Amino acid sequence: MSIQSLLDEVETLKMEYDKFERGNKSAGTRARKSLQNIKKIAQDLRVLIQDSKKTDDEE
Repeated sequence: MSIQSLLDEVETLKMEYDKFERGNKSAGTRARKSLQNIKKIAQDLRVLIQDSKKTDDEE
């Protein structure tokens, strides 16, 4: 996981949400899926950062 994957997913969310606001209901489903992916990526990054902090503290 990387910051770039998070940024890519946010860009996807922006595109799908714009479509949803123009009346495309299917885009709403895709936007919600993107939000779930963002949540997962963010959690993975949090764990990665925390693990990195722990290993730095142990040294």
